[in-house]
Amino acid sequence: MKTRTLWRTLAVAAALAAGGAGASHAQGQFPSQPIRIVVPAPPGGGTDLMARIVGNAMTANAKWIVVVDNKPGGNGIIGIDAVVRAKPDGYTLGMAPSGAMSILPEMAKTLAPFDVLKDLVPVATVAEQPVVLVVPAASHIKSVADLVKAHKATPLTLGTAGAGSAGHLVGEMFGKIVGTPFLVVPYKGSAPALQDVVGGQTECMFAVPPGALPLIAGGRLRALAVTSSKRLPLLPDVPTMAEAGYKNVVASEWKVLVAPAGTPPAVVSRIATEVQKALAQPDVIARIISDGSLPLSNTPQQTAEFVKAEYARWSQVVKDSGLNKTN
Repeated sequence: MKTRTLWRTLAVAAALAAGGAGASHAQGQFPSQPIRIVVPAPPGGGTDLMARIVGNAMTANAKWIVVVDNKPGGNGIIGIDAVVRAKPDGYTLGMAPSGAMSILPEMAKTLAPFDVLKDLVPVATVAEQPVVLVVPAASHIKSVADLVKAHKATPLTLGTAGAGSAGHLVGEMFGKIVGTPFLVVPYKGSAPALQDVVGGQTECMFAVPPGALPLIAGGRLRALAVTSSKRLPLLPDVPTMAEAGYKNVVASEWKVLVAPAGTPPAVVSRIATEVQKALAQPDVIARIISDGSLPLSNTPQQTAEFVKAEYARWSQVVKDSGLNKTN
């Protein structure tokens, strides 16, 4: 009887040990299925591009299967909500733009069915794209100092890609800093807004690089400054706003990889490591720079701190501009 009890005890212990080893092995084998990166925007845009750059690099480096799933609509609400509602196992991620993470929450807080700070886990920052302050090539304004002088004399018209766009909010912030608000002219997108700056219908614009760079290179727009903390490699002769005397006008449209709240920290760390590895590769860096962006690599903890700071900053800009008055 004692012998049978002993064997039974040993068998149970062996089974438990095997189960523990199997669980440990399974966790070590993450991922065991394809990873989906949800993009809350249509294919072809900056957020989509960053998701594909990072996804392709992870596939090449770690031999993971990474697929991009575009879910546009609702100014990003539909795509971000899909990530929030996904199972928190690391197999559904989101490539979230700054607008969805730091501007939309204050502008549409009665519409968004989630709280980005509570319902999402920041995994890694990916890239930042500053805006470029431009005027028509024929304008008499040749520097930021010229623009401020002219603007204080007679408020200038500021073209924007739409209410709440990065360029709009930077313009609102800059107007407050110089003490004179711009006459904001919203358009349905960056392209028509830029065309009216080229034609002189509006006098200036804080524009995203993909649309502005060809017009600058073609001599149709003049770039006065960029809002990044350092000069853009594609515009090496254009100063930063800080260099032009406005150190607080440092702003970028950034992309951050997020996961549903509750995703295991070990899985978040594993994914973040692969993202950081990708962002250190010369070919990935070159591809990001060619889009007018700059790589932005942070750990999960640094990313969380970054998102919180940007959330607080841009929520205040939205409040100051009155864009949240209907919410």
